[in-house]
Amino acid sequence: MTNRRFLFLLALILAAASAAFSQDIQKLDPALDQIVPAGAKLERVATGFDKWLEGPVWTREGTLLFAEIPANNIDQWIPGKGASVFMHPSGYQGTEPYAGPEPGSNGMTLDADGRVTVAGHARRNVFRLESVSPTAQITVLADSYQGKKLSSPNDCVYKSDGSLYFTDPPYGLPTQGDHDPLKELPFNGVYRIPNARQQKAGAPPDRDKLQLIIKDLTRPNGLAFSPDEKYLYVAVTDTKVWMRYRVLPDGSVTDGMVFTDANGVPGRGNPDGIRVDKLGNLYGSGPGGVWIISPAGKHIGTINVPENVANIGWGDADGKTLYITASTSVYRIKLNIAGMRN
Repeated sequence: MTNRRFLFLLALILAAASAAFSQDIQKLDPALDQIVPAGAKLERVATGFDKWLEGPVWTREGTLLFAEIPANNIDQWIPGKGASVFMHPSGYQGTEPYAGPEPGSNGMTLDADGRVTVAGHARRNVFRLESVSPTAQITVLADSYQGKKLSSPNDCVYKSDGSLYFTDPPYGLPTQGDHDPLKELPFNGVYRIPNARQQKAGAPPDRDKLQLIIKDLTRPNGLAFSPDEKYLYVAVTDTKVWMRYRVLPDGSVTDGMVFTDANGVPGRGNPDGIRVDKLGNLYGSGPGGVWIISPAGKHIGTINVPENVANIGWGDADGKTLYITASTSVYRIKLNIAGMRN
């Protein structure tokens, strides 16, 4: 075989491999090769749900919990068995039909003890399940700030000291707007609950200790810490950016800056849920699917998803599988780097 023919065949092989890779992955930078295995495929593991799925969290029992917001459910997916309703109602608990489109709960995370913490959304609080059971005791961690009800907690993340951070936009209120008659707070805040992990089961929240750490974002949504906890990332849905803040020793934040901007990028979807891997890469819902962003803030690739992505979470025993909740389905993809589980 001549060198020219060999090079031609090699080029065809590489082109075919690239085409197969790009079917589910849009590669924008060579750094993506470290993260996404060759031939990685997006797999749909569950589908047929009601319009909008959120908050995937992998439990220590080896199951995936996720919020089915319009149905007011937390659902459970068990490998090999499929999905079923885990908890209903998960959000709104009133006897009258809910007046808005999102009556359910929203984002979820685990504390260091493996307990599931839930952003209650239409329940207007943040609560913890004391065991992974639909009949578990519920502990309310936060429900008001300075005597005024929270709007609709959206997502939450723990810091290693046991404090919990959460966002509170108005998406779980009936009109989803800043002038909703039920909205009591004049801003859409990001909050910190000191010692949330240490709160005793069933004990009421220590309302005087809830800290407002960010109040100038229009629609704060998903949030995550860098692996060293030097930075807090916050997705802002309406302005289509991811913000980065420096975390101070007392748990407050400063030096907010735009980390990555999705404005002008074609494709359905906006910044919403976010997660971080152990090397500091950020993963977040955005135009076209799940954006993968380097620790320097560079968009290095996108996991193409055929539905509007809401949120993501790390799962499986090694923590290298990214579970993705979208409009009506749950997807997963196996990656090379394990994620931060909080």
